[in-house]
Amino acid sequence: MSLFKYKAVDSEGKLLSGEMEAGNENDLEQRLEHMGQALVSCKERTPHRFSLGGQKIGRRELISFCFYLEQLSRAGVPLMEGLRDLRDTVENPRFKEIVANLVDEIEGGKMLSEALALHPRIFDNLFVNLVKTGEYAGQLSEIFGKLAESLKWQDELAAQTKKLIMYPAFVGVVVLGVVMFMMIFLVPQLVGFIKNMGQELPLHTKVLIAVSDFMIHFWYLVLATPIALTVLVKYLSMTSAAFRFRLDGFKLRVWIIGPILRKIILARFATFFAMMYTAGVSILESIRICEGVANNLVIAQGLERAGRQISEGQGFTASFQSTGLFPPLVIRMLRVGESTGALDEALKNVSYFYDRDVKESIARVQTLIEPVLTVVLGLIMGWIMLSVLGPIYDTISKMKT
Repeated sequence: MSLFKYKAVDSEGKLLSGEMEAGNENDLEQRLEHMGQALVSCKERTPHRFSLGGQKIGRRELISFCFYLEQLSRAGVPLMEGLRDLRDTVENPRFKEIVANLVDEIEGGKMLSEALALHPRIFDNLFVNLVKTGEYAGQLSEIFGKLAESLKWQDELAAQTKKLIMYPAFVGVVVLGVVMFMMIFLVPQLVGFIKNMGQELPLHTKVLIAVSDFMIHFWYLVLATPIALTVLVKYLSMTSAAFRFRLDGFKLRVWIIGPILRKIILARFATFFAMMYTAGVSILESIRICEGVANNLVIAQGLERAGRQISEGQGFTASFQSTGLFPPLVIRMLRVGESTGALDEALKNVSYFYDRDVKESIARVQTLIEPVLTVVLGLIMGWIMLSVLGPIYDTISKMKT
């Protein structure tokens, strides 16, 4: 498959342009015809320039995709007819290309799961495996329904997490701006007056003067250092597995944020694991897929260790207990489910437990962040005022005596 940059016209004569993978120019022309477009010109591009992961195909479009196919499957509409209708109605041009490619691949003899697997940055391993299970079990409508619910849950969780991060980040930027303004413009004017008084300055005033001088002469370092550190950490995370492992472990230990992040990861694991187990995916395969879903090497290593112990004959609950990832309450829920033969219900209860716990934890932190940041800003302002006004007060007191 090669990547082509093309220009085409639709049925209304409107000129369109885009990029699409195809075997050759004839294949590209046929694919565009399926989309109701006529090829005008095309040019082959190098494959590395094309990244579906970089396109604006969001979670909500995937939710609509799953919901649409679920409803059509329940109504008895053949899969190919549903995909053709979806191809003609999708508004996002990139997603339209992907759906058109799915239609072409299925017409060429592939199953839906195999066609989805050709787009791993849009349809991940979990998505593909669940669809494959639904195909073999004849339960595609149920699988698409579960995928839609799962994507909705992820979207809600992502929104809550973003809300948790954005507020302190915004306030932090405001605090940094206020401090830099005072250090660069306000403090130097007051410091000049204090130095002219000719008295010995206290230590905290000397520290304030030093900080102010540093920000005046090296303000660009103050602004560039956080950006440089972020880029460096991302680079090392991508190039060094050992650094990534230590960083993931540090994330789980960070005060306040770490425990919430652990709960979010385990909530995602419990939700997906319960969904796959209920759909008929084996326990070991479910654990293997969830290692990638965790997106944290420390958690993934614990899951891998649990899977290895299960494959060696150890019990499900005992294997997960040995990882140290789950609290005693969750372990007891799993143990009851395993002993009664209702492990799928136990996994759903675990998923509900973590989902509720994560929401409550985020709500508590959100109420805590505002007073904490207010106190921090108050301490900074108090330190500046004390360092500036303290020597002035001492001078006035000596003048009265």
